[in-house]
Amino acid sequence: MTTVAGAPQLEAQNVPERAALARMYELMLTTNLADDKAREEAKAGRLQAAFYPVRGLEGVCAALSSALRPDDQLVSTYRNLGDALAKGVSLRAIVAELYGRVDGTSHGKGGGMHLHDRAVGFMTTTGIVGSGLPIAAGLALGAQLDGDDRVVVVTFGDGATSIGAFHEAMNIAALWSLPVVFLCQNNQWGEHTPIAEYAANVDLTARAASYGMAATRVDGFDVMATLRTLRRAVAAARSGAGPVFVEAVTYRLTGHTGTADFSYVPADELDAAMKRDPAPNFRTWLHDDHGFTDEELSTIEHEAQEAVSDAFDFAQASPFPAPEALYADVFAPNRT
Repeated sequence: MTTVAGAPQLEAQNVPERAALARMYELMLTTNLADDKAREEAKAGRLQAAFYPVRGLEGVCAALSSALRPDDQLVSTYRNLGDALAKGVSLRAIVAELYGRVDGTSHGKGGGMHLHDRAVGFMTTTGIVGSGLPIAAGLALGAQLDGDDRVVVVTFGDGATSIGAFHEAMNIAALWSLPVVFLCQNNQWGEHTPIAEYAANVDLTARAASYGMAATRVDGFDVMATLRTLRRAVAAARSGAGPVFVEAVTYRLTGHTGTADFSYVPADELDAAMKRDPAPNFRTWLHDDHGFTDEELSTIEHEAQEAVSDAFDFAQASPFPAPEALYADVFAPNRT
């Protein structure tokens, strides 16, 4: 498996304000608590679609939330809960979509694999591995043609780097110097297969650099190092310097799906990863190095739990789509 040396923390003068740090911690907790509850509901058979856990990615998502502007755009994958929260999608709407209810992001007809909210720049999620990259390249071309300075970020797993669309999107983005950040959330597993068993060269950063773009690797369990890296990547793309590839190396802390067995994961690797669990370690850093009190942290934790409980109660009370909804949103309006 790939290993990453611990990256240094953000320089003191570049650490976000306390309110931003609190939001990052709350986002990580909300992601984890909602992830746990969704897996519980999936195993009980109460969700209307498959759920893909994000545990292990929450630190990357929290960093991404602080690296982007509201007008920046994000394209995600089916493992999207943390990404959606990072871009400002309502947790209520996310959970309602998992249950297939009308108050979901797709009015209950897309499921968790197809979350979107254009109002906050969460442009689309895709169920086809790697297919989000060319979509992001297209959005970035649109930003370039519009002449504004918005940036597009696309997230994807390590498995997507073996898909043809990955190579096509990377090449065209580098060729046209598009304002896009390719964020590989490398959890080191392609479904049930470790990366070393499906890629002869596991140095994904070097692979990206071969296209002629800036490429960097960061320890995705180190929230502050990831934030620093993403800020630099977004700033470079925004400045017109072209695309940037960021490989955030994490580890998947659950099964591939919400109901999947993951006993095949080497116990020593999983144990080592759990010892570096991003949220608890970030809590320790906030307390020991940044002056957050136990009372402040407990308040954040309580608010995250309340938000998750509220979202699941809301979703369960939301109605299912009416039968006639099958015919809505299928065809574009006839404008003749």
